[in-house]
Amino acid sequence: MVLAAAFLATGIYGAWAYVHDYEVYRGFPPPSDPRGIPTGTLVEARFQSPALGREDSYMVYEPPGFQRLAAAGYRFPVLYLLHGTVSNALHYVNVGRVGVALDELLAAHRTRPFLVVMPESSDGSFIDDTEWANSRKGAYETEVIDIVRQVDQHFPTIADRSGRAIAGLSMGGYGALNIGLHDPSIFGVIESWSGYFTQTAGGPFAGASRATLDYNSPAWYARTIAAALHQLPLHVFLYSGRQDKVTRYQSRFARELRSLGVGVSTAEPPGVHDWRLWRAEMPVALRYAGHWLYTARAAGGYRFRAG
Repeated sequence: MVLAAAFLATGIYGAWAYVHDYEVYRGFPPPSDPRGIPTGTLVEARFQSPALGREDSYMVYEPPGFQRLAAAGYRFPVLYLLHGTVSNALHYVNVGRVGVALDELLAAHRTRPFLVVMPESSDGSFIDDTEWANSRKGAYETEVIDIVRQVDQHFPTIADRSGRAIAGLSMGGYGALNIGLHDPSIFGVIESWSGYFTQTAGGPFAGASRATLDYNSPAWYARTIAAALHQLPLHVFLYSGRQDKVTRYQSRFARELRSLGVGVSTAEPPGVHDWRLWRAEMPVALRYAGHWLYTARAAGGYRFRAG
């Protein structure tokens, strides 16, 4: 009986460990830097959110040498990453390898140092369908702007749009576009990875008016902010998997933005709507952000190449 209990306990622990590891790493091996490459530092910041009326948090990946550079007076650009549904901020680190990818790019001199900030906002459900928007579920768009202010107050940042990029995958990609286009004076770079461009009357927008849906559909309102987009240089990177059945109309939306004077780069690498794609494309997305975070005031003419 003792042996049987031991075998049962081992089996239960093994099953728990498998489920736990899949939740944390989604079937991929834990990320680690190659030997000899300097490693950055992941820190968590907690604060009282006025937008949500509760405590909230965000993760910050500090690039290698951050403390030394900050002590010398260096101010860092920031990339904000919004997670998707059934996900969280740490998936960018543990599954997407964002820290390892940034460390590798810096070691190879393919980008310059910047902070990566990953908000951890949640609606308390398993799906976490907030759309990163202000809706009946909460003021999640306002929450992102609160986090920008928090980061600028507590980290040595370039505290204007030239030093800020916002990106995300799936729901986070939609949220990045929606937040970035609602006020182009906050972010100079926007990336949407497998995102979408219109909002529907479901989830947090169930029962929403037509005006509310239009206000939260970048494809519908982009033309209404044409004057602002002509005045403020904006750089946008859109990508989705070639076999992705979720993402639609990327090419059409890219043409719309280009007609408004926005610098847009697109890519359609092989893949579907999953972490295998987002993990593989992480270096590309980081290089795009890094390039424009350091040349946000440069004249046009540069075309980013995903390869």
